[in-house]
Amino acid sequence: MELGLVGLGKMGGNMRERIRRAGHTVVGYDRNPEVADVHSLEELVGKLSAPRVVWVMVPAGEPTQSTVDQLAELLEPGDVVVDGGNSRWTDDEKHAGELAAKGIGFVDCGVSGGVWGLENGYALMYGGDAEHVARVQPVFDALKPEGDFGSVHAGKAGAGHFAKMVHNGIEYAMMQAYAEGWELLEKADSVTDVREVFRSWQEGTVIRSWLLDLAVNALDEDEHLDGLRGYAQDSGEGRWTVEAAIDNAVPLPAITASLFARFASRQEDSPQMKMIAALRNQFGGHAVEKK
Repeated sequence: MELGLVGLGKMGGNMRERIRRAGHTVVGYDRNPEVADVHSLEELVGKLSAPRVVWVMVPAGEPTQSTVDQLAELLEPGDVVVDGGNSRWTDDEKHAGELAAKGIGFVDCGVSGGVWGLENGYALMYGGDAEHVARVQPVFDALKPEGDFGSVHAGKAGAGHFAKMVHNGIEYAMMQAYAEGWELLEKADSVTDVREVFRSWQEGTVIRSWLLDLAVNALDEDEHLDGLRGYAQDSGEGRWTVEAAIDNAVPLPAITASLFARFASRQEDSPQMKMIAALRNQFGGHAVEKK
């Protein structure tokens, strides 16, 4: 099938390549002309045969809103817009309504996989009407990991990003647990090789995971993380998860504490946050602050 893809950064560029490897045609637009296939949204829409599918992969908030607004004027009834960025689910509900008024379908898709997705595939959580999801299904099938799992039609518009938000909240808590354990091991005089303790956990233990593998990668690169500052940003989804928990009266003590720990990292050079920063860099290519 044909796909228009808006946003060719760390995620979008690799997604374009993976979709093309599956035999589909991708027309990509980015503000950086060096990576773009076309030079404007107008040109992108003109290159696609109707009915069109355009996947938006730009930062949440105003960049996404602006792109959706422009596409609403350029696309035609029967076309479909997919928001694959990290938008808040409430924005999805708004966009679905705005586009529906013009006869344009909308699907929201939470995407997980970071810089490893090109080779390993991307976990996908999508929301929207079944008929619109079906239009995009060949692209979902191209992006997902091999096998029976790795993608889900989570529900109506907004469900995909809500599921991805909760995924990221759990990710916060898991990283925090590894970071706290690492700091305690580093402080104990009796433990002389913390890196190898972490490595030993990769097989046969109940806490083995891809995040643990990435922690070992980070320690192989810098055994005590001496080169990193203990500072970790939050992408917004952790905050949204806690806000949704409050709205639904669901207790999330571990996820909430992990979010607050990131706030604390901005007040001092936290050893735990060195591990959080290293893990975010390993799985997502997020920037780290060097000492």
